[in-house]
Amino acid sequence: MRGASRASFAGLTERLEAEDITSPTVATRLGDELFAVVGLLDTEHGLRRALSDPGKPAAEKAAVASALLHGKVTGRTEALVVAAVESRWATSGDMVDAIEQLAIEALVLAAEAEDGLDELEDGLFRFGRVVAAQPELRAALASTSLPAERKEELLGALLRGKVSAVTLRLITRMVTHPRGRPLPEALDMCAGIAARRRQQLIAVVRSAVELSAAQRRRLAGALAANYGYQVHLNIVIDPSVVGGISIQIGDELIDGTAARRLAAVRRKLAG
Repeated sequence: MRGASRASFAGLTERLEAEDITSPTVATRLGDELFAVVGLLDTEHGLRRALSDPGKPAAEKAAVASALLHGKVTGRTEALVVAAVESRWATSGDMVDAIEQLAIEALVLAAEAEDGLDELEDGLFRFGRVVAAQPELRAALASTSLPAERKEELLGALLRGKVSAVTLRLITRMVTHPRGRPLPEALDMCAGIAARRRQQLIAVVRSAVELSAAQRRRLAGALAANYGYQVHLNIVIDPSVVGGISIQIGDELIDGTAARRLAAVRRKLAG
């Protein structure tokens, strides 16, 4: 988001923070209701345009949103959506994207209330790896011919009891309502929001062998000292690494693997 949309979204996140939600039940319900609003606005294009129209008075849009939602969702959800439609957005899509991100934030709050942020981030990452490694599963989850209910059943059979309830809820939402995004992108978005909740970075670490708990602590500490933020490590065991490790943080790659050095030597020999 840029310009007016970015400022409006910042205002909404501050409003959510001010709610000071500490109950996982309350946070989960808020997330579910906000996701339902996103689904409605994605379906009803005329309503979405009307509620985000910069030419209409904010009070008029707020009245429409209140009339639509009052008594059907909690007062907290209604107030956040009303605040969203009163704000200025560069596009109607930005407004809906903002409400969706608030929904994800709410479920992240639910995980935090249960001291489960690490579990949430790990679960999102592991599921992404499973999908990447299984083309048939990836195709089934992306298929437009497979009903959302069947995808939900499939995810439940695969993940129930293996990830937290919040993690399963988020994954299910991203799969059944992709909103035009590839699944890896949607999972990364959720993981990024969870990481920002603790003001920490996510580092994807590739190693030929499993790292010990002590090695993980030392690596996380070194990266935190370097970047100025806490760092969550997602470890990928990759035999092609040969030796050493590579670390991906956002767009930055720190590659100290033997494979990288061998490839450099081969390039020099070939030259």
